[in-house]
Amino acid sequence: MAEFPSKVSTRTSSPAQGAGTSVSVLRPDLGFVRSSLGALMLLQLVLGLLVWALIADTPYHLYPAYGWVMFVAVFLWLVTIVFFILYLFQLHMKMYMVPWPLVLMIFNVGATVLYITAFITCSAAVELTSLKGTRPYNQRAAASFFSCVVMIAYGVSAFFSFQAWRGVGSNAATSQMAGGYA
Repeated sequence: MAEFPSKVSTRTSSPAQGAGTSVSVLRPDLGFVRSSLGALMLLQLVLGLLVWALIADTPYHLYPAYGWVMFVAVFLWLVTIVFFILYLFQLHMKMYMVPWPLVLMIFNVGATVLYITAFITCSAAVELTSLKGTRPYNQRAAASFFSCVVMIAYGVSAFFSFQAWRGVGSNAATSQMAGGYA
């Protein structure tokens, strides 16, 4: 036992060589933007922005129906931005305890249902709240059209999210390597 300390080799390092905490740099995953999920999220962001910008440029505060459309459009636009950033910077991989395919599927189904109500509300209120051919009429009609397109985009995302949640067309190894999106 007396020989033990002489046989032990030690090595020292400074914190600059990596012994301290590591700082990870957030790098965007451009493969996500090229994926169907990323492209659909970008489409939802652009068209959702169009919906609430078109409504916001009219005197919507006079009509409660457009208050609902604004709430749906702005709320879902902000939540979609959060999901887009989470997936773009692969932050969802760092929070592995959250079942992201299930969360994304529930969000997309809920967003589809909310946009269905917003589309019906916006479309039904166009004739009642403005004169045909005026600028507010055209903006509200365009907002109705774009809310329908955004509704379809969220519906398609819900379908793809359902497939990702069910694991259709992949196994555990390929879904881990793909980062969780197709």
